[in-house]
Amino acid sequence: MGVAAERDGLFALAGARLSRLPIGPRPLLAVALGLVALVTAILNLDTSVFFLTPVLLHLARHRGLDETPFLYGTVFMSNAASLFLPGSNLTNLIVLHHERVSGATFLARTWPAALASVAATALVLLVVYRRALAAPSDPGRETVDVRLGIGTAAVVVSTVLVLVLSAPALPVLACGVAATVAARTSRARILAVVDPRALGGLFALAVALGAVGQWWNGPASLLGSLGRWQTSLVGAAAAVGLNNLPASVLLTPSPPPHARALLLGLNLGPNLAVTGSLSAVLWLRVARSLGARPSIRAYSLLGLAVVPASLGAALLALYAASVG
Repeated sequence: MGVAAERDGLFALAGARLSRLPIGPRPLLAVALGLVALVTAILNLDTSVFFLTPVLLHLARHRGLDETPFLYGTVFMSNAASLFLPGSNLTNLIVLHHERVSGATFLARTWPAALASVAATALVLLVVYRRALAAPSDPGRETVDVRLGIGTAAVVVSTVLVLVLSAPALPVLACGVAATVAARTSRARILAVVDPRALGGLFALAVALGAVGQWWNGPASLLGSLGRWQTSLVGAAAAVGLNNLPASVLLTPSPPPHARALLLGLNLGPNLAVTGSLSAVLWLRVARSLGARPSIRAYSLLGLAVVPASLGAALLALYAASVG
């Protein structure tokens, strides 16, 4: 769907419309990050990076701004905002599967930490890129060629399906396949964005580690002896080392003592390295397919500033909410 919608010019149009806001570069980045957070919370972080990375790149290019803050802001904010609702991140469903609570109850318990992580991430990004955002802009460097069609219709339909259905995965898949066939999207173009081998490998690793977690209680026992802060650090390290989806399966064959602290580490830790989440892998491929040049090294260097701030703020908010 994303490939078909990009060919329609949908993302370029959205970026151009955002670029017309009568505000400066810094407020514009803040608004863009807020949009990423909203889409991540309502849909999920993988959807956010897949659809909003093109939008924010086109936004920066149309305004003539340095695209780096918008490029990295998309993926970092997607991870930071993935704590609001159960469906915002698959790790939420895996780690807290034993609770079986409604989305409203989940939100009531996690929104202070989620809001703190979003605010801290935005603040760090605005500070780190203050000079890039202060540089003179050169508006109008990118033209918009819009031919809204099959891809745009598929995005609209799939968004409705995600919002109204309790189990939208298969209907959305069917919508995506239909759009791809109808738009006559080339196989090479699809593979340039989505690598089935990476997705298949990640799934196989999650299944394998889930089986390991069922007969080896070492990781679960480790979490049982740790406090809230240590648990979050273990979650962050496991996410970077294994990817957060397989790590969440390995660490939670039984309910951990500090499940939400673990969730913070698993969701925010991936901002330290692109190995940490599927969203970062998707972000890399989408960005490169659009002519951007994301750097794995720059990602981790930025993460060294973002993760301590966002994880610390989220843990403090989680602690304050539990005490209150």
